[in-house]
Amino acid sequence: MTSANSQSMKPATVAKKLGIYLPATPQEFQDSVISRADFAELQANPPEWLAELRRNGPHPRPVVAQKLNVSISGLARGGVEEALTTAEITALLQAPPAWLVAERSTHAAVRAEAQRVKDEAAKKDARKERTAAE
Repeated sequence: MTSANSQSMKPATVAKKLGIYLPATPQEFQDSVISRADFAELQANPPEWLAELRRNGPHPRPVVAQKLNVSISGLARGGVEEALTTAEITALLQAPPAWLVAERSTHAAVRAEAQRVKDEAAKKDARKERTAAE
């Protein structure tokens, strides 16, 4: 999958960039070194196995966390240590357990606070620029 003089990436790196769970990929993919050109081709024209993984999983924890709208730490606190399929994620969203409700609330509060801090910093910078211009 790679030429001798191009930059290449390990399968774990490519899987992370593609948002897929490496152990669920074909063995040929796991054993190969992927060039940047091959990576671009996988992104532009995903093979059926890649499209299927993206559609149905199993999904890696960062993708699971994003789909559930919680942090990766929140997944761990909720006892989710393994990759989940799309069906399992959908089931959790349809009948959210108490830990998921709590983690989603916490995640929303953290994101709101981060946005507040960012907005406050932007206001402070704008005041500095106005003062410097005067």
